[in-house]
Amino acid sequence: MSNGIFGIGLSGLAAAQAGLTTASHNISNVNTPGYSRQETVQSNAPPQFSGSGYIGTGVQVTTVRRVYNDYLGAQTQHVAAGAAQLDTYSTELGKLDNLFGDSTSGLSPAMNNFFTALNAVAQHPADTPSRQALLASAQALVSSLRQQDDQLSEIRSGDNQQIQSAVTTINSDAQQIADLNKRIAEATAAGNQQPNDLLDQRDQLIRGLNDQIGATAVAQSDGTVNVFLSNGQGLVVGQTASTLVARPNPDDPQNYEVGLQNGASVLRFTAQSLTGGALGGLLAFRDGDLTAAQNALGRIAVTLASAVNAQHHLGVDLTGALGGDLFTVPSPVITNATTNTGSGTVGASIQDATALQASDYRLSYDGTNYTVTRLSDGNAQTFSSMPQTVDGLAITVSGSPAAGDRFLIQATRNVPGTLKVAITDPARVAAAGPVTTGRSSGNAGSGAIGAASVDSTYPSTPLASALTLTYAGGAGTLNGFPASASVTVILGGTSTTYAPGVSPPYTDGATYAFNGVSFTLSGTPANGDTFSVAPNVSGTNDNRNAQALAALASQNLVANRTTTFAGAYGELVATVGNTASNAQTEQTAQAALLSQAQSQQDAVSGVNLDEEAANLQKYQQAYQAAAKVIAIAGTLFDAILAIGATS
Repeated sequence: MSNGIFGIGLSGLAAAQAGLTTASHNISNVNTPGYSRQETVQSNAPPQFSGSGYIGTGVQVTTVRRVYNDYLGAQTQHVAAGAAQLDTYSTELGKLDNLFGDSTSGLSPAMNNFFTALNAVAQHPADTPSRQALLASAQALVSSLRQQDDQLSEIRSGDNQQIQSAVTTINSDAQQIADLNKRIAEATAAGNQQPNDLLDQRDQLIRGLNDQIGATAVAQSDGTVNVFLSNGQGLVVGQTASTLVARPNPDDPQNYEVGLQNGASVLRFTAQSLTGGALGGLLAFRDGDLTAAQNALGRIAVTLASAVNAQHHLGVDLTGALGGDLFTVPSPVITNATTNTGSGTVGASIQDATALQASDYRLSYDGTNYTVTRLSDGNAQTFSSMPQTVDGLAITVSGSPAAGDRFLIQATRNVPGTLKVAITDPARVAAAGPVTTGRSSGNAGSGAIGAASVDSTYPSTPLASALTLTYAGGAGTLNGFPASASVTVILGGTSTTYAPGVSPPYTDGATYAFNGVSFTLSGTPANGDTFSVAPNVSGTNDNRNAQALAALASQNLVANRTTTFAGAYGELVATVGNTASNAQTEQTAQAALLSQAQSQQDAVSGVNLDEEAANLQKYQQAYQAAAKVIAIAGTLFDAILAIGATS
């Protein structure tokens, strides 16, 4: 009997000691990240049969159980991945919002100052200080664009560095998870018990992995977990961890891409296929909002510069020469994919700046056809031959591309950082109109000629000398137009073109156009009255082209002529601001979801110090009671020994 009582007491002592140890372990790890509280699971020891029935033999500790809910754990990891992505995405968007939202140093003041300076030249076309101020404002506009481009480039460079850092962290976490899988599998197989602390460490690593990239853990029968990325690729399978790499994109070296090392090759991932975590947020921002903002800013720059240059060509400077480029507009940047095997060379030029889209383009060749894809929205056009014009961009191909070759065309992204002012001499500002008109002082009739205007074809066939147009009263025609030029007469929306050498009829209020020159005649001329049309040999006191240049500010010349320069920039600022605001709202909501999910998990797995203090007391009392049982068993044994000694 004493041996039975003694054994029962020892089992109770051992069980109470296990309970005290577990409670102490919980208390010690109350602040350990990812720790799940543990509890001892007890069961009665197998009873012993006697003639009077089964007699209990004490207690045994079945296991030390980790209090953990797999569903809540997986939910917390999933929400954490979304929260980390939105947090990073919102932070990066905030940088863009701060850049474009500055009303004092942004592009808007620089554009306003430039067109204000053009208006000043229009008011004082011969004034050298006004012309110098115009060139200074043009340089300030270019500097403002370059400053914004520098900051955008710094953001892109910073994102690339963060992507590399995230990949390094992911690889480290993945390897540690694989190592823990090995240790957990060995421990589980050896004792058929769960190694609770190792499981907590692994779950914490998976949580940290979700802070970097979206990942899903799938439990296996041997105690290991397989970890899969959001695109379905396995990052950890059993005890083996794969390796992610961050390297320059073969199509666009300015960006780092993420891929999975597969032997000697790399399985490339797209930004759209990797979601969740800081890496997902970085890729979504860099390849989405940042690229869109750079292209939108570049489109404003190239459209403004092209429009100003085109109008400046239609003016005359103070030396009497036709205007040249006011801005030097860089050509589109072409990047050959590093995987290309053919000898094809792609060229691109801006055919119509007003039709440009805020996008990069990819030209690919399949061995038969060429496909031009607008990367901003995925719109693709396929052609059997080149050259072709897409969205105002003329694309040519020379040489022999091979099937599978790809070319990246950046028409606008790099313009803000490379745009320059083309002239430095104030006298070269073409403020005057290139053609003058006049009515002879000796005319007897009331006929009058309006100021001449020119179109984009004029610089190719400028007036070489003055023309004298004579009204032939008998025939009612105008004579004196160039013998090689056709003349178009426009009246009330109807136009009639007369072949070279044919004198057109005179019509009151009609507009006459030839070789890119147009003017209006009105009144009733007398027979023999003459009118002059001559090249402007001096731009002094003529502001017609300066007025036309200043008027560009209010014309819809951007995005297929749907908005002005200021309107396009305002749209860019509003888009960035709205996107940043929405991202901040989503981030706040996701953070609340994460806090809720974490609270639910902590309610199950977290250590409650009050509860553990109560457990200490409970197990302390159980320990003392078990010790008392052992003491009684000893007393009984001593009594038996005493009986034997007496006899």
